[in-house]
Amino acid sequence: MYNRVGVIGDSDSILAFKAVGLEVFDAQDAEQARALIKQLSKEDFAVLFITEEYAKINNDLLQKAKTKPFPAIVPIPTSKGSTGYGLESVKSDVEKAIGVDILFNNH
Repeated sequence: MYNRVGVIGDSDSILAFKAVGLEVFDAQDAEQARALIKQLSKEDFAVLFITEEYAKINNDLLQKAKTKPFPAIVPIPTSKGSTGYGLESVKSDVEKAIGVDILFNNH
């Protein structure tokens, strides 16, 4: 059963998620984040949040993960702010699913 929620990122960005009870995984660099994505995707996680910085660098792995129902991998801003990658990723997924941009109405 997929019932766990995890967060992958640098320690400054993920600390608050630990306070609300999510499982956090501190990645020191993009390669360690990649290894964590691979490992945790094989476990019973329903959702994995990953900081935008690491998500963008590991985009190929995230695209491969989207072909499976679980876990849903969602990019989130870092403690330094958003690069826009996460929002663009969600926008792209919605557009693919329904064929039109309903979030920003850019046809």
